[in-house]
Amino acid sequence: MAMRMSSLFLRTLRDNPADAEVPSHQLLVRAGYIRRVSPGIYTWLPLGLKVLRNVEQIVREEMDAIGAQELLFPALLPKEPYEASGRWDEYGDNIFRLKDRKGNDYLLGPTHEEMFTLAVKDLFSSYKDLPLSIYQIQTKYRDEARPRAGILRGREFVMKDSYSFDVDDAGLDKAYTLHRDAYIRIFDRLGFHYVIVEAMAGAMGGSRSEEFLATAANGEDTYVRCTSCGYAANVEAVRVPVPDAVDASGLPAAHVEDTPDTPTIQTLVDHLNEAYPREDRAWTAGDTLKNVIVMLVQPDGTRTPLAIGLPGDREVDEKRLGAQVEPAEVAAFEEKDFAAHPELVKGYIGPGALGEEGTSGVRYLLDPRVVPGTSWVTGANEAGRHVIGLVAGRDFTADGTIEAAEVRAGDACPSCGHDLETARGIEMGHIFQLGRKYAEALDLKVLDENGKQVVVTMGSYGVGVSRAVACVAEGNHDELGLVWPRELSPADIHIVATGKDQSVFDKGEELTRELEARGVSVLFDDRWKVSPGVKFKDSELIGIPTILVVGRGLADGTVEIKDRRTGDKREVPVDEAVDAVLAELGR
Repeated sequence: MAMRMSSLFLRTLRDNPADAEVPSHQLLVRAGYIRRVSPGIYTWLPLGLKVLRNVEQIVREEMDAIGAQELLFPALLPKEPYEASGRWDEYGDNIFRLKDRKGNDYLLGPTHEEMFTLAVKDLFSSYKDLPLSIYQIQTKYRDEARPRAGILRGREFVMKDSYSFDVDDAGLDKAYTLHRDAYIRIFDRLGFHYVIVEAMAGAMGGSRSEEFLATAANGEDTYVRCTSCGYAANVEAVRVPVPDAVDASGLPAAHVEDTPDTPTIQTLVDHLNEAYPREDRAWTAGDTLKNVIVMLVQPDGTRTPLAIGLPGDREVDEKRLGAQVEPAEVAAFEEKDFAAHPELVKGYIGPGALGEEGTSGVRYLLDPRVVPGTSWVTGANEAGRHVIGLVAGRDFTADGTIEAAEVRAGDACPSCGHDLETARGIEMGHIFQLGRKYAEALDLKVLDENGKQVVVTMGSYGVGVSRAVACVAEGNHDELGLVWPRELSPADIHIVATGKDQSVFDKGEELTRELEARGVSVLFDDRWKVSPGVKFKDSELIGIPTILVVGRGLADGTVEIKDRRTGDKREVPVDEAVDAVLAELGR
């Protein structure tokens, strides 16, 4: 049934919403696809719902093609399975929790590993039942601290999550490859440029992990790529090439010097070059060892300090650090925390106060670049004093290493050593080899061919379905509005009747019915007393890729077909309009 704008539940806006920062958010609201209910929560209006359903259909077709079977779990879930897996506590404030009238605990599902695992456990018990891949397309809920960018990062969103179940790792590898190939087909059909990068599994657990990122200048994920060897990874997953250890046998002993008023790296470097100049070259920030203190907050509220030692020309990347310490969250080390640790002198913290052997007992982890034999200038744990020539491995040790320093363009590729480039993207899909984490937690076992019980191995594969709508909008718009790829468009053609002559509207109605009879979905702008300028602006804003204008040319027996993607226009005889449209659609 054609949509008619005279009765369609739609209002377009000329101005951007005050809270909309990115193009997809601005245009989806202005064009009448979504409407804000509260921060991170949106209503899907008729046009938006059609696009969402088109995305779902693409995902569904490709999942079915690899033999995956669709089911649907509830969104309201009991506490017990998530308690068994440990995620009731690990999720902390990131999930919506509630109690029923009897006081039983529930949550709104943020993800469904536990439910999938238990469903298979309930129904299958033999290796003959496997391999199995099952999936759902369903609404998820996460209590985002800072929902932003419209439906790109909301508190309620639609996601496709699928899971594979196999008796051994070889089966998991095959299932992972099948899903990976299906994802390539999905994202190719969705019509935006994307990259596949190595990723962290995070709280999901598991081993091999890859993300599908839509390239976008305003994306919230930073990734690196090597133009020489093709290596690509989310910055959270980058592993710094570790330099070789240095022979420190000939280095002089470390010595403490007065460095008044040098609480920052820059003030320290300036002072060193003035008071203690080197003969070979000037001191730089890379010669200093910065020790950053943060507080880790566990899901149960426990707070423990962590010190990170890294070259002074680097900053701690909060996202990289957060990925390393999950499920704990990173919080600032505040003045009250310094007061509780008087041995930590703000601005002058050195290794001597850190680690198991230090005076503070604060856990101390080093950047991998701080290898044995390297010499550093660092805090002496006294106000206004630093140690010069402190050698790693000789004069201090740490409790381990951590990948928490920022990754920058020009850093060495971990694979081939060439320079890395940085870029930004939007996470659209994430695939994991979960392994046996959830199967072991929930006791999912089957009998193998020898009659022995074995723990099932699992894979997890997610696609952000509602996020895809915004992501496609991010990559398919111009200064006039949205420009949908044909497979996602809410209609095949937008017929615009302009003018005051009844014959124009009658012909528009006639063409609408003829095209519908040929299987073409139509949005017909049949509004009376609306100016041609407003109608044209709306057609450009809404973004259906083919626009057919019935207007003044009708008196001469012609109509206009416009390609929204290129702006090209051409007139065709009205009697040939249906065939011309079908040819435009490739039918």
